[in-house]
Amino acid sequence: MQVSTTDTSHRFKRLGSVTGLLSLLFVSSVDAALIGGVEFPQGAVSFADAVVSYDPAAGGGAVPSAANSEPSNALGIPEVAGTAVGACFGDPFACPFVSLGSGGTITLQFTDNRLTGSDDDSFDLWVFEVGSDVEDTYVEISKNGSVWYDVGKVYGSTAGIDIDAFGFTSSDLFAYVRLTDDPLEGATTGVSVGADIDAVGAISTVAAVPVPAAAWLFGSAIAGLACLSRRKAR
Repeated sequence: MQVSTTDTSHRFKRLGSVTGLLSLLFVSSVDAALIGGVEFPQGAVSFADAVVSYDPAAGGGAVPSAANSEPSNALGIPEVAGTAVGACFGDPFACPFVSLGSGGTITLQFTDNRLTGSDDDSFDLWVFEVGSDVEDTYVEISKNGSVWYDVGKVYGSTAGIDIDAFGFTSSDLFAYVRLTDDPLEGATTGVSVGADIDAVGAISTVAAVPVPAAAWLFGSAIAGLACLSRRKAR
């Protein structure tokens, strides 16, 4: 049966509406916010959401006290203004940061967003390190948690990294960040030994959608369009 130009036009309009709706799933509309002295275009969604691993003894040096060793304290937005904060005592969940230990490491994950390059020389990733003893931290990023890329080092306090300088662009999507304390910088003993991480934020970021959910919705939309086309053809 011949299909008229008008029918075809309507079908493309329907398809455009559906694909437009699907595209909204991949775009965050959160307003920009000044967090920890840095403007994040996507607001609080920009910060790491989950702890993958934490090993304060990885470097073979001194480890922090229990009160300074709660890795979840590195998640979410930064809670400490500046660097003037001492060691934590008592309840580890009351501590606003986690200490890495001398040469220790922590791996964090972005679950509702992905770190990307910015296609320019602006900072893409921010690490909020606190404490009166400013300590250096090595930074690596990964797309899948298996293959890691070294993106240099931050030198304590609030510090940014331009991942474009390492060959990445806005088409690269990273879900993981691994931080490792430099045991040659800062104190090597004490209850809060090692870099003290308050937060990690991706200033260049895109929202992430679980693939099964997106695929299901896309499949449903296509099935619906096919059904409409069959009805028109009768």
